[in-house]
Amino acid sequence: MKKKPQQSLTNLFLREASQVVKDHSLLLTLLIAPLLYAFFYGSIYINKEEFDVKLAVVDDDNSRLSRLLQQNIDDSPIVELVHFSNLEQAKEQMYYGNCQGYFYIPEGTEANLLSLKQSNVVLAINAARFLPSSDLLLNVQQICLTVGAGVRLQYYQKKEGMSNTIAMENVMPVNLDYRPLFNERSSYGAFLLPGLLALILQQTLLIGLCESVAGERQRSRLREWLGSGISNGIWGKGLFYLILFSSYGFFFLNVNYKLLNLPMRGSGFELSLLLLLFILTLIPMAQFIGSLFKSQLLCLQMMAFSTYPIFLITGYSWPFESLPLALQWLSNLLPTTPFIVLYTAIVQSGASLWDNPSVLLHLILLFAFYSIICFVRLKYLMRKSYS
Repeated sequence: MKKKPQQSLTNLFLREASQVVKDHSLLLTLLIAPLLYAFFYGSIYINKEEFDVKLAVVDDDNSRLSRLLQQNIDDSPIVELVHFSNLEQAKEQMYYGNCQGYFYIPEGTEANLLSLKQSNVVLAINAARFLPSSDLLLNVQQICLTVGAGVRLQYYQKKEGMSNTIAMENVMPVNLDYRPLFNERSSYGAFLLPGLLALILQQTLLIGLCESVAGERQRSRLREWLGSGISNGIWGKGLFYLILFSSYGFFFLNVNYKLLNLPMRGSGFELSLLLLLFILTLIPMAQFIGSLFKSQLLCLQMMAFSTYPIFLITGYSWPFESLPLALQWLSNLLPTTPFIVLYTAIVQSGASLWDNPSVLLHLILLFAFYSIICFVRLKYLMRKSYS
């Protein structure tokens, strides 16, 4: 007697759950890796910003201005100044890694600045470590520009007899109003972590489900899996991953976001709908990719190496418009590309899911596309197995 579709879905769900428990590779990928990677990579950027980064300083000018510069830099929570008597010692400390860089104030700095001549100071930074070097550069550069503007302001007021308003117009003819949006501290961790958590969710689902489908082919169990119908087979197996990774998504947004102190400015309900659509798109995509392999081990190896290329071409770490045209076309075939645009807009900018209808339509079309090619591919494999 033919089973009802709903019963078949339930049986396929339970069948997949029992296979995951018996397969150590799937168990590790699906039940341990998502949580392990989320907390491991998240802990790297848990503080998100650098504090008390050691910076060597050599003051050959020994003037009121040079002392003012050092005082302002040392008062910053990001920088801790370490004083040296000559430049060679400062360079040596940077080369040995005891300081992240050195700041050199040459003789005559104050005299040149007060006479409105060009005056240079040297900031050399070890760029081997990205976070402290970028924080140092931004902080010291801002302090130097501020102090230099203050000296010029005093010159115009005292030497030239200008009023405060006219002096300010001469010092800063263009007034820069710099206000970072959605990442007020310009923190690299706050930028990276939301996308990284989404990538962990995606890759563990892709690797696990691709492995499962490749294992069906390797053990010649396609008829057992797809015997009650191709669609039932796709969504019966996919139901297990839909429930499991929806739970992971809920856990990340409610636990990891709080532990890592990440903002969530948009609607939780709309973000849940987006995650659901994203996971639904990944399920047929993963089953199609997995059906291309006859070896579970080979599938695991290939999918594991896909993580960084996917991350690099989706436009999150590199501007999408700057990618070569061929990579843009490839990127548009990945659900990650439209998902990241909508996800970051909701999480970081507080946008609505419906603010980008073209991007949302892109993701829906990819869901339809991968559902169709997955169905056609599995139907072909079933016919081949019978012949």
